[in-house]
Amino acid sequence: MDRLSGMEAFARAVETGSFSAAGDLLGLSPQAVGKQVRLLEEHLGVRLIHRTTRRQSLTEAGRDLYERVRVILAEVEAAEAVAARSQAVPRGQIRVNAPVTFGAYDLARVLPAYLAAYPQVDVELTLSDRKADLIEEGYEVIFRVGPPAGNGLIARPLRPMDFALCAAPSYLAARGAPRAPADLRQHECLGFAYMATGDQWRFVGPEGPETVEVSYRLLVNNGQALLTAALAGLGLLLQPVALVRDAVAAGHLVPVLADYRPVSRPMHLLYAPDRRITPKLRSFIDFALARFAGPPSAG
Repeated sequence: MDRLSGMEAFARAVETGSFSAAGDLLGLSPQAVGKQVRLLEEHLGVRLIHRTTRRQSLTEAGRDLYERVRVILAEVEAAEAVAARSQAVPRGQIRVNAPVTFGAYDLARVLPAYLAAYPQVDVELTLSDRKADLIEEGYEVIFRVGPPAGNGLIARPLRPMDFALCAAPSYLAARGAPRAPADLRQHECLGFAYMATGDQWRFVGPEGPETVEVSYRLLVNNGQALLTAALAGLGLLLQPVALVRDAVAAGHLVPVLADYRPVSRPMHLLYAPDRRITPKLRSFIDFALARFAGPPSAG
């Protein structure tokens, strides 16, 4: 058997979640992809993928092999790029994962410039506020809010994500505006399910850091949904500046606690520590750092 073809078929099946989707990428039938994976399993003498009529999942041996196969395929791609005359030209698809608000309001606005600069690169962007696994889910780049985990990935610092506390004029007219963080305990606060600090909202004020524990009648895992609720006058919203910027500029939301700045969250660009980075990945990393790197915010 062609072991390299078998490894590529296996890797694409893992990344896409099915033999059919892998076949679409490789220009093969699902049956041909399945046959290559079976031949690889027979050659190695281990089961790599548990297959049922409804789903497939990796065995322990499959997970170990996939991490090594990713490196091998990246090395092959890099070697082919070196050998080709056009090796310096970024080409191919790059899979990117980003938080929903950052991806929709910041990253998506600059991607047209990247695609125009690199016409032979395609971007597959997935937005999710959960912590995606770069290796397991087959991403090449992940934007992550919060400190980088000690998982062996390269983490490049970006400018922090700044937050704003605001509410609709109708809510403030009915309930009044808080004057200090402690007043938030008496207000309706809109909760974000993925907030790292849970029900504790953190600020930096005239006398230094302050933390207040709030309660939620509405807890949502999507910032846009919370924005809609805030616009309807349901409560106080603590979300990234990018999400509320337009609503504040239009007067639909009003900033509160002007003397207290919500604590920013660090952001990083994560990618695997492969020895040779492909031209497409290098182009995207350089572009992202140029657009989003910056000095950290105070606090």
